[in-house]
Amino acid sequence: MKIRIKDNSVRFRLTQSEISELGKNGIVSSSTEFVDRPFIYVIEKTDDEELSAVFIENKMVMKMPERMVEELVSTDIVGFDGQSGLVKLLVEKDFVCIDNTLEDQSDNYPNPNLTC
Repeated sequence: MKIRIKDNSVRFRLTQSEISELGKNGIVSSSTEFVDRPFIYVIEKTDDEELSAVFIENKMVMKMPERMVEELVSTDIVGFDGQSGLVKLLVEKDFVCIDNTLEDQSDNYPNPNLTC
């Protein structure tokens, strides 16, 4: 799972297996190990109606409504957006990059812009 944070926006990008895990277990997480503690980021399925997020200590939790999770798992929908206070939120499928990258993209979704 990747996150991109810029000012008051947070974007989570998930691979195929991460979306499958979210659909099956209702939660997917990852972390970055800093010297004194990890930074943990999580997407958690909820009964809420809207996408929301909380940040407590070293953990960011994106709360994603069950209906959105189901659509992300079972349809071609690319993602969902929302707002939590001043922060704009986005959860989306991670597509294979068009340009060259050293990153392993074997679990990413096929990029729809690559079809002829």
